Amino acid sequence: MQEIELSAGIIEYEDTGGNGPVLVLLHGLLMDGSVWRHVVRELHADYRCVVPTLPVGSHRQPMRADADLSVNGLAKLQAEFLEALDLREVTLIGNDLGIFQVTAGLYPERLARLVITSCEALENFPSGLPGHVLTFTARLPGGLNALAQPMRLRALRRLPIAYGWLAKRPIPPVVTDTWLHPILTQREIRRDLTKYLRASKKGDMLAGAELLRSFDRPSLVVWATDDRVMPLEYGRRLAEMLPHGQLVEIADSSTLIPLDQPVELARVIHQFIQSTL
Repeated sequence: MQEIELSAGIIEYEDTGGNGPVLVLLHGLLMDGSVWRHVVRELHADYRCVVPTLPVGSHRQPMRADADLSVNGLAKLQAEFLEALDLREVTLIGNDLGIFQVTAGLYPERLARLVITSCEALENFPSGLPGHVLTFTARLPGGLNALAQPMRLRALRRLPIAYGWLAKRPIPPVVTDTWLHPILTQREIRRDLTKYLRASKKGDMLAGAELLRSFDRPSLVVWATDDRVMPLEYGRRLAEMLPHGQLVEIADSSTLIPLDQPVELARVIHQFIQSTL
């Protein structure tokens, strides 16, 4: 794991290196870059895969106390990450957390393409039962800690309010152990996630989608047909809003397509990039 210091704090990331086209893969809330591990395994021979750990609950190094962790603040941080590593002609790929849509709309300079996989979009923010529960508890004093601590019991992580509806098949406990350890053990990490959740507003993803109407690069929307948290209608609408958007639907998957259908997702991404080089 490598590190880079940005305005908000230290961001950890993985970089496969190489001279191929650059892919930057962004994860969701209370996850880290390991959600992309199977997709990276399929793609790293042909592409340079850069996978940062975003400060949304599973990061191991707290951000600065005054860091802007709002939707717009995190979008700016994502753009700063690309600039700090001097990444160019990037294919930006996101899942679950919808902030990268705002990044693409406000800071497209280093982007060549956009890949949107099942994520928060339009009116679906906070998204589904997990998003609403997290956002509500974050507004209560000590609420996030009270919600998180029972998740030390691995069986509870399969509940719909946790990771249960995000993947069709159980996520290995060793993976969710890593995802949850920072929020379970570090007050500052809970502070960072609380700050993000309290700053988020209902219209943030609607505003992000409106920005995409002027995104003039090739765009691919990949959506899970069986997603109960991020319904398919939102993916179809996003694809229609993007000037150069196309939609691919993936069956037998929920939100975490990188876990449920990594080989198919990697194939679709590869085909899209090769067709737009």
